Amino acid sequence: MSLHDLLSEWRDHLAEGRRRSPHTVRAYCSAAERLLKARNLTDWYGVAGLEAHDLRAHLAARRNDGLSNASTARELSALKAFITFARAQTGDPDPSAPRLRGPRTKKDLPRPVTPDEAVNIADLVAGMPDEDWIGARDRAVLLLMYGSGLRIAEALSLKWSDAELGETLQVTGKGGKQRIVPILPITRGAVARYAELCPWKAEPSEALFRGTKGGPLSPGMVQKAMANARRALGLPDTATPHALRHSFATHLLGAGADLRSLQELLGHTSLGSTQIYTQVDAARMLENYRAAHPRAGKKR
Repeated sequence: MSLHDLLSEWRDHLAEGRRRSPHTVRAYCSAAERLLKARNLTDWYGVAGLEAHDLRAHLAARRNDGLSNASTARELSALKAFITFARAQTGDPDPSAPRLRGPRTKKDLPRPVTPDEAVNIADLVAGMPDEDWIGARDRAVLLLMYGSGLRIAEALSLKWSDAELGETLQVTGKGGKQRIVPILPITRGAVARYAELCPWKAEPSEALFRGTKGGPLSPGMVQKAMANARRALGLPDTATPHALRHSFATHLLGAGADLRSLQELLGHTSLGSTQIYTQVDAARMLENYRAAHPRAGKKR
């Protein structure tokens, strides 16, 4: 086999077998390629024979290149999955990955935007492009993320058959997991207006959101629209498209939504991924308390 063959099988396994996102597939394949080249490996038996000390040495070299704790932890996770796959390919009765703990990483709290900021951003992007349909498109995408908690890839995966939205929508998220999300009236109206104005009509099975030349809209264009609105409104760099999804979660939690319901709405596999929003809500509550209480900032 060749390095190309190994990576091709690994890529197919991730994309088709595990249904990982394109971003995850790229990251995991890049990590695998670095390992294969560093160890000069060209068959599954070589990969399957790697042990914890091999990974430790490889990651130490990567750390010398300036890799952060968070990036090292992600790379270790990718390499463990790669070795597990290799061991399964060789028929190993115990294909589990080498036992190696990654560096501790500090989990940053999401920084949501306020409800007014979210709507202001969506409304502002609608008027920024020269062509009305592009503004309507960007507004619709951002409102889907804020109003329904969609990831940017989930919003852009909608088909033309989804243009006539109802009160709910079935979304396919990470790992092919499906969930039902609510659709606000303002979002239904935004998507309907975009579909009406869009000059690039497509087949029902094709992407709903189109780029300026008629192809599927790329995430980069949504991020660019958000960045322009952020600068115009004087918002911090943390006001990204993904921050709108964080806002959806924290606002629902603040209004009394329980964690299990929020977990389903966000499409989180683990409840631990959802629990971070309790810290966000508590942080905001404490911030409001300190700002409002007359003695909160005074020492006794």
